[in-house]
Amino acid sequence: MTLIVIIVIFALIFDFINGFHDTANAIATSVSTKALPPRFAVFYAAVLNLVGALTSTAVAKSIGGKIADPLHIQNGPIIVIAALISAIAWGLITWYYGIPSSSSHALIGSLAGAVIASSGMNALNWSGFTQIIEALVISPVLALLVGYVIMWILKLTVRNVSPHRVNKWFRFFQIFSAGLQSFSHGGNDAQKTMGIIVFALVAGKFQTDLSVPLSVKLAAAVSMGLGTSVGGWRIIKTVGSKIIKLEPINGFASDLTSSVVIQSATALGMPVSTTHVISSSIMGTGAAKRFRAVKWGVAGRIVLTWVITLPITGLLAGFCYKCISLFL
Repeated sequence: MTLIVIIVIFALIFDFINGFHDTANAIATSVSTKALPPRFAVFYAAVLNLVGALTSTAVAKSIGGKIADPLHIQNGPIIVIAALISAIAWGLITWYYGIPSSSSHALIGSLAGAVIASSGMNALNWSGFTQIIEALVISPVLALLVGYVIMWILKLTVRNVSPHRVNKWFRFFQIFSAGLQSFSHGGNDAQKTMGIIVFALVAGKFQTDLSVPLSVKLAAAVSMGLGTSVGGWRIIKTVGSKIIKLEPINGFASDLTSSVVIQSATALGMPVSTTHVISSSIMGTGAAKRFRAVKWGVAGRIVLTWVITLPITGLLAGFCYKCISLFL
């Protein structure tokens, strides 16, 4: 029971960090185009993240059961503690340097690394783990393509309208698209924390299935909402201005694209990186408007961070597991 309490505390800390780390992704476009004032945008995102977190549990069940079977694994609670320490450390490091890394990659890589350190490669559920990795890889590519298409359609639609009027229209539309994006973020990302807590509960023999208790839903939703209310201004600057100089039409197209991709993944029960999806949608909409306007050097550094997150967090979690197991 002591280990479970420790796990819940670490999981909610991770969820809180996820909230202020990934808030930037949900509201960066609306803040950078001045569609929403920063303080209101953070509060708005916090409320809708909380609501989104309570909507479903399909993603939580994928995290809780597809990476490894918590019923047939040794030292499950220690595995989860090691994974959470690794994911929290990576989240804080990337937040400090203003890098929009993926909390999803960090958590999934950490859990896989801790499982391997505990029970070897065969302990991973390779079919389920592969499905999750495929979703993480395909979703940003899809966001890039969909963002390009949506922006291209919008360009054709408003080609004879004055730029002033276009900006005015789409700055208004961004109020709704930013809210939809925040709701989508909460619906996918908070479930990852629910899933890791359920994994620990099953591994610790406190429950026998992957159903998510209401108390876990509420705790994860509130924790993410509180984290979101803190904001992540370093990452807002990177996402909102360093990839491309955003205009309201780009911001709306990016928000709409990422919401569609994230909501689709949530409906399928697949955890995706909201960071990857949102950043890729911004790249896609920027490329559709003017390919050279996208700062591909910054985009390349972001992509590099995405690639290295899984192996680094996996190794870090394995190291944490070995250290913790010496004492427990």
